Amino acid sequence: MTLLTSWVESANSADTDFPLNNLPYGVFSTDTLEPRCGVAIGDMVLDMAAVEAEDLILLHFDPVFDVPYWNDVMDLGPDAWATLRDRLTDLLATGSPDQAKVAPHLVPMADIRLHMPIVVSEYTDFYAGRHHATNVGTMFRGAENALPPNWLHMPIGYNGRASTVVVSGTDIRRPNGQIKPADAETPHFGPSQRLDIELEMGAIVGTSTDMGDTPSVAEADEMIFGYVLLNDWSARDIQAWEYQPLGPFQAKAFATSISPWIVTKAALEPFRAATPEREVDLLPYLAEPKPMLYDIDLSVIIQPDGGEQQVIARTNYNTMYYSAPQQLAHHAASGCAMNAGDLLGSGTISGPDKDARGSLLELSWGGAEPIALNDGTTRSFVQDGDTMILTGHAAGDGIASASGPAPVRSCLRNPRHNRASFCQINSRRRRPRARHGSRV
Repeated sequence: MTLLTSWVESANSADTDFPLNNLPYGVFSTDTLEPRCGVAIGDMVLDMAAVEAEDLILLHFDPVFDVPYWNDVMDLGPDAWATLRDRLTDLLATGSPDQAKVAPHLVPMADIRLHMPIVVSEYTDFYAGRHHATNVGTMFRGAENALPPNWLHMPIGYNGRASTVVVSGTDIRRPNGQIKPADAETPHFGPSQRLDIELEMGAIVGTSTDMGDTPSVAEADEMIFGYVLLNDWSARDIQAWEYQPLGPFQAKAFATSISPWIVTKAALEPFRAATPEREVDLLPYLAEPKPMLYDIDLSVIIQPDGGEQQVIARTNYNTMYYSAPQQLAHHAASGCAMNAGDLLGSGTISGPDKDARGSLLELSWGGAEPIALNDGTTRSFVQDGDTMILTGHAAGDGIASASGPAPVRSCLRNPRHNRASFCQINSRRRRPRARHGSRV
């Protein structure tokens, strides 16, 4: 992959989040601009509505960028996505003849507010990481019964709530629900005391299918518009009481956070990675014609209220047992119609080692082994005021990875030469208002 240089000087910095090879998509506003589509480049954001109004980019006879979501662009399909990326690269590359026309439409990152990048049509979360599924199953059913009988044959998932998918940085309120401690005869209603995070990647479906359509894994891969980091907040004590027989409900319906920048599939092409060898052969409809995962290093960082950031886990997206295209193909295999704007959560991404676990449930082994923090405190689950930060980057061929995450700005980094970096989801949980007589 050739390193591309830009006339936007900050995009050529060795540690930039947003080089020309990246060009992630988001929605931004300022004190004078209403929310609209933007593209990150260096420490600037290109106002897509403005360049469209100047006829510098024309994808459709109707405007598609003067709205606070990328769904209209997704509806145009993969050929338009490729055309857009090529045109953006031409406009922003060193020596572009359009530099003078484009430059007035760059907005400093320091002056913007970021919003949800898409309107989420539907949200589905999977349980597709073998290390996570094994850890959780071992805790609750013993090592000999850790994986359900169907787990090695298909990506297990459940339909979540699109209404509570929020952009990174949104404060999360501790949920209330029914909780039944092991030593209690009956449940009580109150705030969760075992609030957790789940380190995931989110795949955004960019093209729709009709009811009855059954795309292949290869076709599903072409349907994916891009990827975000995803934190599927989980109330473990509520989940433990409610999940049998139909799985998570209120324990996960209260919040899911995604990063504000969508990293396109095209930008991640140099970092494709294969899924692991199969213990049992998958059915033909789940066969992958080429590598469908990505080599993306991921980390979990905690920042106590008023304290310093501390990395508590590191793992990689390439540890997943099922890829996003496999999950999408399985989702549609029954003829289920998929919509542009559907969001697919990968499932918790955990590695084989103790410090590679993507949830506090695993890191603290259900609370039996609290995590020691640098300030002398411990954590088994999220406490009031904690900020949970998820980061990711890909690196290769001797190119050093980017430095750690910025604590305030939430973003998503992506490839520069043989490197891709994802910036963090930065979400904190706040105290809830008193409800039903319960207070944290």
